[in-house]
Amino acid sequence: MAVLPADSRVDLEKLENLTGKPASLESEAEFKGLFPDCAPGAMPPFGDLYGVPTYVDKTLAEEDYIVFEAGTHTDAMKLSYSDYERAAKPKIGEFAAKLHPLKHL
Repeated sequence: MAVLPADSRVDLEKLENLTGKPASLESEAEFKGLFPDCAPGAMPPFGDLYGVPTYVDKTLAEEDYIVFEAGTHTDAMKLSYSDYERAAKPKIGEFAAKLHPLKHL
């Protein structure tokens, strides 16, 4: 599980270097069975609860807090990053690429 800021995208090559394993983007249908109590695409960033390793991008780890969907598309949680890190025990690395804003025509 890759956890990164919402205004970024995952750099799969950097994630592969961090994990030492092949990385790919999966469709929601391909991984929804791993998270049976969550709506597809709304999994909280606690991979260890589901037997999935969790990786957090360094830029997110430098924030004061983290906000994430809490298993549904209507519920969200806000935690201090330090509390999140203590609970989730993620591995931290650099794998996020900042998205550029769209230019108006």
